[in-house]
Amino acid sequence: MAEVLNPGSRRLWPVDRIIIAYFTFTTVLILVWWKNLPEAPHLLALHAVFMAVLAFEIKRPNFTTRVFRNWYPVIYVAWCYKEMAVLVPAVHRSDYDRFLAGLDFRIWYAYPTVWLERIATPLLTEMLQVAYTLFVPAVLLVAFLLWKKGRMAQFQYYAFLIALGFLISYIGYLVVPARGPRFLLKHLQHAPLQGLWMFRGMRATLDRLESAAYDCFPSGHTELTILAWWGSRMFSKRVFWAYFAYTPLLIFATVYLRYHYTVDLLAGAGVACILIVAAPVFYRKLSMEA
Repeated sequence: MAEVLNPGSRRLWPVDRIIIAYFTFTTVLILVWWKNLPEAPHLLALHAVFMAVLAFEIKRPNFTTRVFRNWYPVIYVAWCYKEMAVLVPAVHRSDYDRFLAGLDFRIWYAYPTVWLERIATPLLTEMLQVAYTLFVPAVLLVAFLLWKKGRMAQFQYYAFLIALGFLISYIGYLVVPARGPRFLLKHLQHAPLQGLWMFRGMRATLDRLESAAYDCFPSGHTELTILAWWGSRMFSKRVFWAYFAYTPLLIFATVYLRYHYTVDLLAGAGVACILIVAAPVFYRKLSMEA
């Protein structure tokens, strides 16, 4: 693992480099598809503001810099996700839902979300919706635990790994846009999912937060939960085994709750495995260039 990165340094960190690269990439997309984006001026203005704030914190260290430089990816990456809901429809005039559903059917000789109706119960639905809703807190918890213990080198690498994982999944949404089986296959389901106490509220809240996102392929939930599980070993064995139990539950929930096709999960798991192997090398290279 590389040494602790000093917030007072005026050099770019690895996480800065990938976020700047991603913002540059999406800026080019906005310019190329300007005519399809009524929000283009607004998006470009926000890009400029985000980059100006980052440049200020790097070049003019101040009392906010330590917290900002370590935690700003949470805000920037979250905003990039919201931007996908606007960019994807502008870049693509169609989606890949039928293609992905067809792949699922060829693999299983059935649509998994429809087949899983036979084991659905309100208690299981409630439990899996809770697991699914805890996705972001679960990913951030590892970062918080490392930060709280002062393990800054590990924290900074984990922040880089998670930011990279999210941004790569967003590029996947641009390349293979899909909204998921709960929309495409709704007419094949025999009954809506029913929970017990919090199911409707959690599902409605997630729908508002995710808006009309084309965020199925690859499954970011699968990818990032695997990365969080892998990263949790840097903190303790107890936390590692807790994530080991949570990860398959979350992955199963993505299909049971009709958010994802199974091919999304395979793609997400594949991306996670590649990053587990390649990200340390990439991080060291970017650290040396800093």
